[in-house]
Order: sequence, then C-alpha cells, then structure tokens
Amino acid sequence: MPELLQPAIKKNDKQAKLLILVFSFVIFAAISFLTQVKINVNLGFNVHVFAFANAIINSIIAILLVAALIAVKNGFYLLHKRIMITALILSVIFLISYIAHHLLAGEAYFGDINHDGKLSADEIAAVGNTRIVYLILLAMHILLAAIILPFILFTAYRGLISEFPKHIKLARITWPLWFFVAVSGPVIYWMIHPYYR
Repeated sequence: MPELLQPAIKKNDKQAKLLILVFSFVIFAAISFLTQVKINVNLGFNVHVFAFANAIINSIIAILLVAALIAVKNGFYLLHKRIMITALILSVIFLISYIAHHLLAGEAYFGDINHDGKLSADEIAAVGNTRIVYLILLAMHILLAAIILPFILFTAYRGLISEFPKHIKLARITWPLWFFVAVSGPVIYWMIHPYYR
C-alpha cells in the first residue's frame, strides 16, 4: 500500500473541527484588524516588495495546485501530498507577508494617479470602467479568501487521516476556490501596483 494511504495523523474529528475553526477565526480576525493599521517606520527599502512577493507566492501556489491535481489524477499520491503540503507552507508565508505589507504600506486606491491617498472625480473618470472590473475582482478575491481557509484545512485533515472519499468530496469544492484566489491575487497586484504610494 502506498505511503500516502497510511494516515499521517491520528483521527480526532472533534478536536480537529475545534482547532480548524478557532485557527480560521483567529487568522480572519487578525487580518481584518491588522490590515486597518499602518505602522510608520522606515525599513530602508520599498515595503511594496511584500506585495510583489505575495504575487509571486500566489502564482507559485496556483502552479502547485495544478501540479497536485495532475499528480493525483495520474495516481502519484505521495507526490500529490508533498505538493499540497508545500502549497500550505507557502500559504503561511503568504499570510505573514500579506500582513507585513498592509501594516507597513497601508491602503492603496485603484486610480489614485497622484498618489495622495484620495480619489478625485477626475482620477475615477481617468481609469473609467477598469476600476469597476478591479473592484468586482477584488471583492470576489476577498470574499473567497475569507472563507477558503477552513475548507483548505478540513480538506487537508481528511487527506492526512486517510479518509479519501471525504477528502475528494471536499477537494472538489476547495480546489477551484483556492485556485481562483491564487490566480486572482497576482492579477489584482498587477492592476493596483501602479497606484502604490
């Protein structure tokens, strides 16, 4: 029997559910709070490097998700597991970098051509309908990013305890949502980065 088919952790649904829900809530609350705070400190480098790093990390995660899907479809279960664990580790690094960027850089506004942190009617008119496209994409990205974490963790848990029918059922929901978040992140970065101050 392949190594992947052996449980990697002991099954404890009650404890797992509690830990996943508490962890997801704490992460959501921390991000919601910390992204509203700005720390004014000069680090000696452009803090938007964190946003660029986030776009790179999300791009790598998107590639890993496709690679993991191909691996599992071809029966390479251990490779699938390793790729997905790598994607999870990168997601943790992404969260740290995401929080760092918001703490150090503050908010950016799509269309803020003069970089004064405000949007004038002229600036909004200058970017036209592109702003609407950006805001819709951003809203979808934020909504799915906010709800995806427990899905990812429950899916991983089912795989790690070798409950593969439940793992597959959850993955059919989790994978496309996670993939959308991973792909839309770099697109949003590409759209907003000209307006960073």
